[in-house]
Amino acid sequence: MALLNFGLKDVPAVEVNPQVETFLKDFSIEVMPRTAEKVEDFRDFLPGATRVYVAHIEGTPIEDMVATAKRLAAEGYDVMPHFPARIIKDEATLRNWIAMYQGEADVEQALILAGGVTTPHGDYHSSMQLFESGAFGDAGFKRLHVAGHPEGNKDIDPDGGMTNVDAALRWKQAFSDTSDAEMAIATQFCFEAKPVIDWANDLAANGITLPIHIGVAGPAKLQTLIKFSIACGVGASLRVLQRRAKDLTKLLLPFSPNEFLAELAAHKAQNPQLNISHVHFFPLGGIKTNAKWAIENGGSSVVPVSQS
Repeated sequence: MALLNFGLKDVPAVEVNPQVETFLKDFSIEVMPRTAEKVEDFRDFLPGATRVYVAHIEGTPIEDMVATAKRLAAEGYDVMPHFPARIIKDEATLRNWIAMYQGEADVEQALILAGGVTTPHGDYHSSMQLFESGAFGDAGFKRLHVAGHPEGNKDIDPDGGMTNVDAALRWKQAFSDTSDAEMAIATQFCFEAKPVIDWANDLAANGITLPIHIGVAGPAKLQTLIKFSIACGVGASLRVLQRRAKDLTKLLLPFSPNEFLAELAAHKAQNPQLNISHVHFFPLGGIKTNAKWAIENGGSSVVPVSQS
């Protein structure tokens, strides 16, 4: 174990699990425009060059998304906006969004996903249609991420199985073999390590070798995590939270990903071939809280702008 000291005020030296520290290298995190508006300067708490996904929620104007991306890029972050197929009207709209992101924030990467909208707003209903448009290749995007669902997705497989989500990943693996862009899978957040490990191994056994950026819910109140987990369709691993909720002494205490990440990191250390390469945080308890936790547990340190 190593002790870390930080440039941040009032953050004590803490003991760090070296396996978790290695696992957290180059972690990424999500932000939404309404969250970003409340942050004076991300450089006060988020390590420089962190990849920041700009999550596109239905109803958010594209101008707000692009403004957030521009601001993050100006503060030194590696910006990756969401492109949710079901809220993009047509190919002209898609290409316009890409041009806006490139013109304002020099974006060269994207998370391409179907999106959580039930009824498509236009021509697209799947992420694969966005790939087939050729728009990202024409724009010279260097990195393309796709969504992964270790516990399935009932929007895609209503029976609770994995047939359609697995078929989609096979298609995307084949696409990656013909693309010049680097590709990876960014997953929904989960709470149990073993099902995630089994899922990653199953993908590899079936020829899906795209690197996996495992989704992790950042520290938050238990009630908050349960609410978001149900809304996002988190599967069997939700039972971890439900068991904890039955213990009234723990109900009001913050829940953190320590155990989940420690198990994954230990398995990765013992099995380097495991295709989970990065951690991607969903800051459900707040981006500052999540960044502080990541730094305390081995993520890169940061000196606040006011002290630099």
